[in-house]
Formats: sequence, C-alpha cells, structure tokens
Amino acid sequence: MAKPSTRTYSRYSRDAARLLGLMLRTARIERQLTVEELAERAGVSRGLVYRAEEGDMGCAIGAVFELATIVGVPLFTSDHASMALHTANAEKTLSLMPRTVHRSKKVINDDF
Repeated sequence: MAKPSTRTYSRYSRDAARLLGLMLRTARIERQLTVEELAERAGVSRGLVYRAEEGDMGCAIGAVFELATIVGVPLFTSDHASMALHTANAEKTLSLMPRTVHRSKKVINDDF
C-alpha cells in the first residue's frame, strides 16, 4: 500500500509541536548554542534542528527528545526518580491489560 503524500494532524498536535519547537529554540538561545553546535552535539543535521524548532511534525521523535534533553527542556519531569516511578506505574497498568485489542465479531440475526 502506498504511503499517503501528506499526513493530517489535529490542531492540538500541531500546536503542541509548535510549542515544543519554540521551547527548544528559546532554550538553545539562552544557552548560547548555535544551530550547528546543537546539531553536532545531538548527532543530527542542522536542517533537522531548524525543522524541530519550527514544530515540523515529520521529525523523528527520538531526535527531538535528544535535542530537548541537550538544551534542558523538560519533557515530562526533570526528576529522574519521579520519571522512573511514572514509568513503573505505566508498565504495571499495561501488564494488567490485554496485549492486543480484538473487535468482537458480533453476528446480527436479521432473518425474521
């Protein structure tokens, strides 16, 4: 199946990506890092840094998370112990849920 040429995103998702991009740029400038320096430290291209700062939804999430970590933008919580606790709780919750979701194949008898 061919990949669609353009992907649509909700307004909330686009706004969140834009906000994260603005936070990345602000933190980079506050730390007096050039785009080139940040790209080198993160092991990505300058273009990816520019796109992430613009809120481009096509950037790899791992690369954006790494950029955020380098410039000090907190993604969830800055406390490692708290993040570990949240991760453990999420894993515990998921362990109680089914591994997959199946739709029930309900047969409707409309033969009167």
